[in-house]
Amino acid sequence: MSQEEQTLKEKQEEPAPKQRSLLKRIFVRQGTRSVILVPILAVFTALVIGAIIILVSSPDVITAWRNFPQAPGKALSLTWITVRDAYLTLLQGAFGSPAGIAAGFQTWVQSGDSKALREALRPFSESLTISTPYIFAGLGVALGFQGNLFNIGAEGQIFIGGLASVFVGYSISGLPWFIHLPLALMAGIAAGMVWGAVPGFLKARTGAHEVINTIMMNYIAFRLTDYLLSGPMARPGLPITPEIKTSAYLPLLFGQPMRVHWGFILALGAAVLVYWFLWKTPIGMEIRMTGQNLHAARYAGVSISVIIVLTMALSGALAGLAGTNQVLGVDHRLVRAFSSGYGFDSISLALLGNSHPFGVVLASLLFGFLRGGAARMQSVAGVPVEIIRIIQGLIIVFVAAPEIIRSLYRLKEVKKTGPVVAQTTEQS
Repeated sequence: MSQEEQTLKEKQEEPAPKQRSLLKRIFVRQGTRSVILVPILAVFTALVIGAIIILVSSPDVITAWRNFPQAPGKALSLTWITVRDAYLTLLQGAFGSPAGIAAGFQTWVQSGDSKALREALRPFSESLTISTPYIFAGLGVALGFQGNLFNIGAEGQIFIGGLASVFVGYSISGLPWFIHLPLALMAGIAAGMVWGAVPGFLKARTGAHEVINTIMMNYIAFRLTDYLLSGPMARPGLPITPEIKTSAYLPLLFGQPMRVHWGFILALGAAVLVYWFLWKTPIGMEIRMTGQNLHAARYAGVSISVIIVLTMALSGALAGLAGTNQVLGVDHRLVRAFSSGYGFDSISLALLGNSHPFGVVLASLLFGFLRGGAARMQSVAGVPVEIIRIIQGLIIVFVAAPEIIRSLYRLKEVKKTGPVVAQTTEQS
């Protein structure tokens, strides 16, 4: 047997390589495990601290622990019941009662009537409805972060997007829905894009910092909204706009009483589109290159000024969609302070999602479910809704300062190669 035949035979007799497990494929790169674990542990730690705050805020629990030597079992039992009831009602308020969902599903199968099932799923629907503008606004801020731009003006862009959409929604009549609805959506996108492009242009041309400019644009948007709702766009005697035509409504996905609408599907589609744009297109690569290394991007021939304006414009367009979604899908009109802080929370969502579109979706769903369950937690368990805001704040603190989590759980430090949002980009 020749040497070549012997070598070929040995290769054929070699055992086939073992198939790697899913976890091994996910964590193939060194440090990926830590990057994923930090947000998860941040949420867990925030919930633990939230439980402690719930306990120290309960007079019954405090009294029971004062009498711990006389009745230790009562103190421990009451502690467990208080935390259990608080978080159980939070879950029920966010997802619905499993028993109610099962009974509604059984009724639907037996009689074909889905009313009871839709009623049981209403809490889940409300959580998704709350999460939808979070997704749009979070994607906008995350896209800016990828280009090393800190868009703190998402709140103002939400207002402007809502204003443009509601104007097109109520001022134009006689159009079919497949024309009117896209027009209203495009109006919100265009308005948010312009509102975001202005700070981008000032940054590119004069070097003015986008944080200051976007904050100022927020105030302009707020006062412009107040002016329009006090006169040109107001109903007679009321500081709200007229209701949009039904042809501009974002349709419901499942019908009343579930309010989740097609805006949620659009938000998921926007996340996929942003991912494709940033990681699969040359312009997206230029945005990420500019965010990670400005000098290398300029050396590679990237037009820094164009990228800055484009990044801020796209960021504003996504944030504007958050306002458009709220107007066309939920409120059907615009009132003062209709945003409920979605724009400011979006900064937290982008940080929690590590500026990745799919991470932002998960973070938005988390915040949406927390807010969705907060009302039931207060009404049933007697826990103030402010506890949810505290938990959200703690999550952001732990994500923004990951060394706390790493030292607490003894995780290895990972060198971050992504963009540093606080760094000022040079003027090209």
